[in-house]
Amino acid sequence: MAKSKVAQSKVAQSMLDTEAGPRSKRAAILSAAVGCFGEFGYEATKWSTVAQRVGIGQTALYHYFESKAHCLLTIMHSELHRSHQRFLEVTEGVDPAEGLRAAVAGAFDVTEREVLQMRILQNHIDLLEMPRASTREEEARQAARALVHDLEMAWTGLLERGMAAGVFPRRDPHTLAQAVLGLLVSVWRWYRWGGRLGLAEVRDFYLGCVRRMVETG
Repeated sequence: MAKSKVAQSKVAQSMLDTEAGPRSKRAAILSAAVGCFGEFGYEATKWSTVAQRVGIGQTALYHYFESKAHCLLTIMHSELHRSHQRFLEVTEGVDPAEGLRAAVAGAFDVTEREVLQMRILQNHIDLLEMPRASTREEEARQAARALVHDLEMAWTGLLERGMAAGVFPRRDPHTLAQAVLGLLVSVWRWYRWGGRLGLAEVRDFYLGCVRRMVETG
């Protein structure tokens, strides 16, 4: 493995270690931040409000995150990792047609907190484009960008397998993967937990859309 890949892996593992010890407040901070950012918006949330929800002083936040932006990037990385792992789990060892169905269904097999995390991710995805001035923020940004690439390539691989097997019409698999992902992630900008539509209804509608995109030449 290349040195840069090793470094990215270490950074990613550190970011996923939400419980550094029995007294760690890191997981509680992330949970409070997800609630605030997802409910009120990142810009409208004061860093002190997150501290109040956890029951700690604002200065204690900096023991875990050097800034509100660092916390945001950590949440985005965590959600990308969860989505990528979920895709790999549900598509492993199945044929491409079933893999397509399972991948879409898996994208909607989420909790209320995960809905908030996905909304946060999509509302701030542009944050991953520009380098950050601080070292820890930049490490989080780079790790998240790597996961965006990994997720795109996982979808690309599934579509390539389907095309090679003659299950899906042959087209540019990477472009198609980006189109499918773009459709699926758009849900989280408007979907609200407990709203007019349930996740099962949304899942079935989007599954039909994705199947038409992929299976129709």
